[in-house]
Amino acid sequence: MGNLLKVLTCTDLDQEPNFFLDFENATPTEAEREVWLQVDVVLKDARGILDELQAYKGAGQEIREAIQNPNDDVLQDQAWAAVVPLVGKLKKFYQFSQRLEASLSSLLGALTSVTYEDPTQHLEREQALAKQFAEILHFTLRFDELKMTNPAIQNDFSYYRRTLSRMRINNLPAEGENEVNNELANRISLFYADATPMLKTLSDGTTKFVSENKNVPIENTTDCLSTMASVCKVMLETPEYRSRFTNEETVSFCLRVMVGVIILYDYVHPVGAFAKSSKIDMKGCIKVLKDQPPGSVDGLLNALRYTTKHLNDESTNKTIKIMLQ
Repeated sequence: MGNLLKVLTCTDLDQEPNFFLDFENATPTEAEREVWLQVDVVLKDARGILDELQAYKGAGQEIREAIQNPNDDVLQDQAWAAVVPLVGKLKKFYQFSQRLEASLSSLLGALTSVTYEDPTQHLEREQALAKQFAEILHFTLRFDELKMTNPAIQNDFSYYRRTLSRMRINNLPAEGENEVNNELANRISLFYADATPMLKTLSDGTTKFVSENKNVPIENTTDCLSTMASVCKVMLETPEYRSRFTNEETVSFCLRVMVGVIILYDYVHPVGAFAKSSKIDMKGCIKVLKDQPPGSVDGLLNALRYTTKHLNDESTNKTIKIMLQ
């Protein structure tokens, strides 16, 4: 039956798509290989990006001492020396977001093409690409969780920009200016100003993909996303499927992927994920999240509460709003 076991292919929510998608072992077919190899290069760097972000401590102490002692040149130099390499890391994270967006576009192009009739067939026959798509979403939500709990990121970058501006006014040499010029600094600043910068990058990228590919019906993209959400939900709530996971971390992986595709769907679909006409069983997805150990999915529930586009629309079912309170 392969790594992706098809059970049902109905779109009705009473009989939603029901698969076992093997996130642990899917390997590319010859037809998938070209796109898979392109995306694999980016995903190999993703682990290192998360490790660097998790280890990011910031220059809070040096900055505080410099601000409290504005006439102490030694402290000013120490703060600058501490911040410049950190800004190099922040620049690297931002540039990686651009690579990730390009990879997402490549995967969407493959998974929504006319090669197969519907998303069910794409996910069945392009399992390795579906797995990469899931890995991008998993990385994205993990990156944003780490970023949201680290205020040093924005503090460091704000200090860098203020200091750079002051150096220009005083005609002082700024060694870090070549690292991040003013135009790039503006873009990076906007990136980190968002609560969930990586998710916003993917949401914008998905919307851009739809607008730039007029020959691909929007339903191809939204159906791909809703099918992926349903598959994750069913695997998580079905003991028979869940028991096939050989790694317990696959559970948190599935949860992040489910939430990620819901958010993308909500941004791309004209009426969003919470409307009655949505092909995603939002009540079921929220229930799956709430059935997890207390405190383990707070970040994912908050992502649904605060980073979706249509939750607070009048058309959203009151029960869903109550479930997310």
